[in-house]
Amino acid sequence: MISSIKLLSLGFLSVGIITLMQVVLPIISFKLWEVGQSVNEVMLISPKPLKNSQVLGISIKNDGNFPTIYSEIKRENSPSYLEFSLSVPTLKLDQFKVLVDSNDLNEALAHLPGSALPGERGNVFISGHSALSWIFKNKKAPFANLMDLKKGDEMYVQVGGSKFSYEVVGVKIVDPMDLSVIAPPDNLGRYITLMTCVPPGLNTKRLVVLGKII
Repeated sequence: MISSIKLLSLGFLSVGIITLMQVVLPIISFKLWEVGQSVNEVMLISPKPLKNSQVLGISIKNDGNFPTIYSEIKRENSPSYLEFSLSVPTLKLDQFKVLVDSNDLNEALAHLPGSALPGERGNVFISGHSALSWIFKNKKAPFANLMDLKKGDEMYVQVGGSKFSYEVVGVKIVDPMDLSVIAPPDNLGRYITLMTCVPPGLNTKRLVVLGKII
């Protein structure tokens, strides 16, 4: 009987340790990655500074303790499609659904209302959930491995019969209140931005990946 209790206790202890490691290791891994990015000076995104008051129709709203970028911008002419797909080979993301002009990250990836549409000049701004570890990754956390992206990686957007290719040109960590990441780095290029929460499973910062059409 005593042996059974000891075995049961050891079992619970083992499960506890494994669970703890799944929580701690992704955060440690992210911190090491962040230090490495700073040392190698590859945090390349430098969008024009944009104060909250300069972004009409876009604000930060709190969903519980989760600050999120929210847009009330309405297009003069609505697109002929309600969604498009995003593929990122490095992340093993294949034709994942992106809802056009959506503030809802719970159903799919969300394309910020008013931001550029695929192929257009400007910045196609897409947000998605992250996850604490591989145990919790699912279809509701498509950007769980976003920090695996690096300069030169490619991503593809498909809408109807058109396909647009983008190349990663920079990565950046920003404050959740920073709206400057919405603006494209210049007024002529065609860009795409992917954004999620970091460290994994937390929402204290935002990881932003910028791509340019090729």
